[in-house]
Amino acid sequence: MRIINTRFSVALLLATLVGYAGTVPASETTDQQEADQAYDQGADGEQRARAAGESLIGQPGPELSITTLDGDIIDLSALYGVKPVYIKFWATWCVPCRQQMPGFQAIQEAHGDDIQVIAVNTGYADTEESAREYREEMGLTMPITVDDGTLAEALNLRVTPQHVLIDRSGHITHIGHRDDQALEEALQAVLEPTDPSSAATEGAAVEDIDTNALTVGDEVADLNVTTRDGDTIDLTRAATDKPLGVVFFATWCESYLAESQPETSAACRRVRETVNQLSKDQNVQWVGIISSLWTKESDVESYLETTETAVPVLLDADGEIHRHFGIQQIPTVVLIDADGKVAEKLGPQDTALTEAVERISQ
Repeated sequence: MRIINTRFSVALLLATLVGYAGTVPASETTDQQEADQAYDQGADGEQRARAAGESLIGQPGPELSITTLDGDIIDLSALYGVKPVYIKFWATWCVPCRQQMPGFQAIQEAHGDDIQVIAVNTGYADTEESAREYREEMGLTMPITVDDGTLAEALNLRVTPQHVLIDRSGHITHIGHRDDQALEEALQAVLEPTDPSSAATEGAAVEDIDTNALTVGDEVADLNVTTRDGDTIDLTRAATDKPLGVVFFATWCESYLAESQPETSAACRRVRETVNQLSKDQNVQWVGIISSLWTKESDVESYLETTETAVPVLLDADGEIHRHFGIQQIPTVVLIDADGKVAEKLGPQDTALTEAVERISQ
């Protein structure tokens, strides 16, 4: 989707799907244990989605316009008071999204005249082309849009899939992850005719987003970050003459995407190893910014324990740093020169990171 509202928000990805049932030796793993682990993973996704959406329940839906893959514009605010809205955030590489898509399409076919169904690709490690191919493969007929992160920010996206139901009055009634009885009941509730004389739930409107993301040549102003070690790094470079490398990534990129998106997984590994080597040069400072999608502090700890990550990192809990730099793809490296200007932005397919660092070091 391209939201007609310019500020980018982290749209973010599905992740490692960390199991919390504990480690079982391979020789002792049973089919039932595997089923239990899958259930635990789904429950974890549901908990993350509900926790992220708790503050939004009862609030007005976002007043944003979106553009579909076919170029049609949907004004969400124009739907409020007319019909309910069912938004599903998804990604082409997301396994549970694929599992839920037939049911999602069935809802479109059965209730498409009574509820506005919208499939929102997160735009994170995805493209419009891949979304179009997925639409054809899955036979999807509802409007599909690729988010630039704005809708993800407005609706606190934390996992994929993530469902958002907005009732006929324009208020958010359900946010979840699983296609289960709770979702079914929430759908039936918003499809029920409402009493026009009943008062709408009160709540503060979601603010429009109007700040543009930084691009190459822009000066970084009033921005600093604090790493997990407690060190503060000034991204404006005002207090130092060293360039800065900012690495945007996700803890699950190398592992979870190894099968569904192997090129991205390999790029994450390549960038991590290259940055580890480059960080030995004290002429350039480095910091890693971790996406909060499917990631909390305990996940970061596990990642750091199992990988060789030589640079200080921090979890971008609210996605603010990702939005500031307009990050949609991982891995992305933003190079800030000694004057505090964005010198280069290198995406997953850029393999000349070493040369780019040499340029800002001269």
